[in-house]
Amino acid sequence: MNRLADRVALITGGSRGIGRATADCFAAEGAAVALVDLHEDTGQEAAQAIQAQGGQAVFIQADVTDPEAMQEAAATTHDALGGLDILVNNAGITRDATVRKMTEDAFDQVIDVNLKGVYNATKAVIPYLVDQQYGRILNAASVVALYGNFGQTNYVASKAAVIGMTKTWARELGRKGITVNAVAPGFISTDMIGSVPDKVLDTFRDKTPLQRLGVPVDIANAYLFLASEEASFITGTVLSVDGGLVL
Repeated sequence: MNRLADRVALITGGSRGIGRATADCFAAEGAAVALVDLHEDTGQEAAQAIQAQGGQAVFIQADVTDPEAMQEAAATTHDALGGLDILVNNAGITRDATVRKMTEDAFDQVIDVNLKGVYNATKAVIPYLVDQQYGRILNAASVVALYGNFGQTNYVASKAAVIGMTKTWARELGRKGITVNAVAPGFISTDMIGSVPDKVLDTFRDKTPLQRLGVPVDIANAYLFLASEEASFITGTVLSVDGGLVL
């Protein structure tokens, strides 16, 4: 359908999981994509796979916790792909522990990547979006930000704050032709939950009305909709993609 024809998207954490599924999805719909990630091997492979399918893609190695690196990534995206229209703030990590056992380092790492990283990437792309009076900023939240989760003080705090920033930026940037939305995934089959015991995963499935875990393309399709012109009058919203988990 080419719903993103002539658009350029920067996707953080774009080499694996939801990020890669989003890059593949966007490229299939006509977008040129920049995959920004720390992992060069998987990042280069993902970009080359898109190119092999006739798409336009580049890999940029950068750390979202480094403001200067993200400014360079935005500039490289703009110069290499001829523009910058869409940002998907997908990069994220977990360092789970109960609050009694959580270390300061574990707390800080998650906040730095999941929250400060979103801030850094958004600050880096805003000048390009404001200059053209058009843009889409899409942030990865989580259903746990809406109801909490055992052992995830740091992760829940970061994702709840992302929701707050999403709503604030929607107010600030709407007059500049920029929409800002968040997607709140439920439990998705990615490397992030690879260490979760099967018994716990079975519990997740049992609690989900659709009786399955999500897959990365479920989230990629939500990002695609919010990035498209079909969502041009949607901003400041949090779209839960969770199989009905929070009902």
